[in-house]
Amino acid sequence: MNFSTPVELPSGLPGLVQANKLMLMGSCFATHIGSLLADAGFRPDINPFGVLYNPLSVSAALRETIEGKVYKEEDLFFFRECWHSPMHHGDFSSPSVEETLENINARLQRAHRQIHNLDCLMLTFGTSWAYELKTTGRVVANCHKMQESFFTRRRLGIQEITADYTSLFSDLIARNPKLRIILTVSPIRHLKDGMHANQLSKATLLLAADNLREAFPGHVFYFPAYELLLDELRDYRFYADDMVHPSSLAIRYVWEKFVQTCFAEEALEIMEEIKNINKALAHRPFHPESEEYKYFLGQIVLKIDRLNEKYPYLDFQNERELCRTRLK
Repeated sequence: MNFSTPVELPSGLPGLVQANKLMLMGSCFATHIGSLLADAGFRPDINPFGVLYNPLSVSAALRETIEGKVYKEEDLFFFRECWHSPMHHGDFSSPSVEETLENINARLQRAHRQIHNLDCLMLTFGTSWAYELKTTGRVVANCHKMQESFFTRRRLGIQEITADYTSLFSDLIARNPKLRIILTVSPIRHLKDGMHANQLSKATLLLAADNLREAFPGHVFYFPAYELLLDELRDYRFYADDMVHPSSLAIRYVWEKFVQTCFAEEALEIMEEIKNINKALAHRPFHPESEEYKYFLGQIVLKIDRLNEKYPYLDFQNERELCRTRLK
């Protein structure tokens, strides 16, 4: 007897391996998946502008990353004792203009160095509602709690999003023909506008994503994160206490489906090896000074060395440092 309706997982998505260069941008759901990818041995570049919600802010961030934009003081504004960028999350803000610019530019240049050599770009759209600054008419990525009277709020259109990304993806793929792009729609609900407005917003994103998938066959793919939570799990026990964000259990469930759909066999084997190493390191001995425990740590180091010899692109710096600290 089935008590749920399984979501059909797409076929033909890129078979990712830890050697691949990945970048993830978009809502905080992209951050969750990016962190899990890092735990699995990948080295993803995660949200170089911080969390972004609407598609036009994501595309603007990508264009600035491609061109290697260098931010200057005139790109910022001062509000509530801090300097902010309308294109960046508040994590980049600070009371010092120099510090804010340093944080933004260092992070952006790191992303710029990678973007033309990516194997996979994963974009997560959160909402089609966007805020335009009245003085410039430009969509902002973050209002930084400024008064709503400074902005015009509107819902982006399907064709508007499709046209913007058709131009952007055409440029990216022309520069990097091996690039594969995975689109997702965040299952996080934006309830401030009401349930109906949230559904209209998500529907806009879903239709735009489908247009792009059809326009770039073999390059653009869709992963059903939204459908897995809303249609397969469909229960408030899979939400956090705010009843808006997915719970850690729900995130783990969607992650397992992502692994099942997007990981190559080699990646699964490496992920299991890394899991075993981390499980061993999590072991807390009764006698950490004993020779037995030192031998145990030495075996972990040996296992890391063998895995690194086979897969040189894996980064075990933190694990090695932990072993060295405990062996002292």
